[in-house]
Amino acid sequence: MNEKIIAMIPARYQSSRFPGKPLAKILGRPMIQWVYERTARARGIAEVYVATDDIRIYDTVKEFGGLAIMTGECSCGSDRLYQAGKDISYDIMINVQGDEPTINPSEIEELIDAFSEQDVYMATLKKKITSFAEIDNSNVVKVVTNKLDNALLFSRCAIPFDRENTGNITYYKHIGIYGYRRDFLETFVNLPKSQLEEIEKLEQLRVLENNYKIKVLETQYETIGVDMEEHISLVEQKLKEEMIKK
Repeated sequence: MNEKIIAMIPARYQSSRFPGKPLAKILGRPMIQWVYERTARARGIAEVYVATDDIRIYDTVKEFGGLAIMTGECSCGSDRLYQAGKDISYDIMINVQGDEPTINPSEIEELIDAFSEQDVYMATLKKKITSFAEIDNSNVVKVVTNKLDNALLFSRCAIPFDRENTGNITYYKHIGIYGYRRDFLETFVNLPKSQLEEIEKLEQLRVLENNYKIKVLETQYETIGVDMEEHISLVEQKLKEEMIKK
């Protein structure tokens, strides 16, 4: 693949459940540094940037030697990506969430591989749900795909619905890492917000409601997202286990 691929990590300071989350210390280093350095290890990534509207995050990234871009006010994550990438040279942008300090570089590589097909302009990942508690958890977004691995629907509800109570349904959760071709990201941010997007509060539904495709590949990797301060200890435990295995 001769296309230039960059990774963009949006990071906001304000968070209703965990203010200052990107700067929270994990084993002595800020969370954003863990995300940045693990992303940079992915094969095929030319450059990694943090897109933020907060000077504290910007300065922290610069201090550990990373690349950071200040953005203005943005109504959603995709707008921040687009704004941050307007003056950067790239063909494909990988969007890595700033609260995923256990992101596996191989996950990013799996997503990059989706773009070996020239007709793929947006892609994401899914993982089989193995915990029953996640099926009815509205914070775990579920996804169903067609036989060509394109998304049919994303929802916070348990989909598909097991009408006959067979108990033989495979559920997949959406892993919130995205890839966009440059021209499609511009198309996406200029689409009006859709009805389903507003109802479920899921940006990706805007793409489907406007009859665009999202390629969805399955991954086996499990990550721990940090939504609240108490999740830090879980992340530290996982990172320590990784260090022992090495």
